[in-house]
Amino acid sequence: MSQTVLSSREGRVAILTINRPDKLNALNEEVRVELLAALAEIEHDDGVGVVVITGAGEKSFIAGADIGEFAGRSPFDQRFAMRSPRIFDVMASFPKPVIAMINGFCLGGGCELSMSCDMRIASDRARFGQPEINLGLIPGGGGTQRLPRLVGMGHAMRMILSGDMIPAAEAKEIGLVDLVYPADDLRAKTLEIAQKIAAKSPLTLKVAKEALRASEKLAIEDGITYERDLFCLCFSSKDKEEGVAAFLEKRPAAWTGK
Repeated sequence: MSQTVLSSREGRVAILTINRPDKLNALNEEVRVELLAALAEIEHDDGVGVVVITGAGEKSFIAGADIGEFAGRSPFDQRFAMRSPRIFDVMASFPKPVIAMINGFCLGGGCELSMSCDMRIASDRARFGQPEINLGLIPGGGGTQRLPRLVGMGHAMRMILSGDMIPAAEAKEIGLVDLVYPADDLRAKTLEIAQKIAAKSPLTLKVAKEALRASEKLAIEDGITYERDLFCLCFSSKDKEEGVAAFLEKRPAAWTGK
């Protein structure tokens, strides 16, 4: 793997850093391929419980796609470039929790990538937007679908049709961001949350994510039935037995992920 995606560990937390600070960490083909490879490796690594995605430097999380790749591209070229698997879809369906640690500009494809994550934690200096309209384009990484689900149709229409950026405080107010911290505290606070989640049962985290993601696709009656089935399935796991025993014995649980 080259240096456009850096991988590091903090205990059971894997940190993937988009490393193109001179390009504001814009997503190009190389970054997308390396992210997919890194996630494929992490998915099968039992030593990783949570993934954190961030951008190198202090200016940008991901400032969108690398626009230079669009010049002269035909619809057929673009369709080929968007062939499966797509990083946005892989991120959204990833079995382990994924947190976007947003340290600056979060625009276009970067905003779409953050929306594919399970949580978004931002610096108070971060700015968000879907500026594709200014290029004669629309979002192509799920922005027209995921943004309304997070912030409502009105806010999504405003952001996508105007192409304007919004500050972190407003992003939190409308539901695009979960938590906002001072820039100097962002990494420590994000890792604190990530490590807390990573200390839970890996199996139960996966099942909980599956139930939550299903709520985006199923009618509520079907979703409740699905949740009930998954809840009962948990009773077949060794981690359920360990969790109950640890609670009754007033000791920390020793999870096995089985």
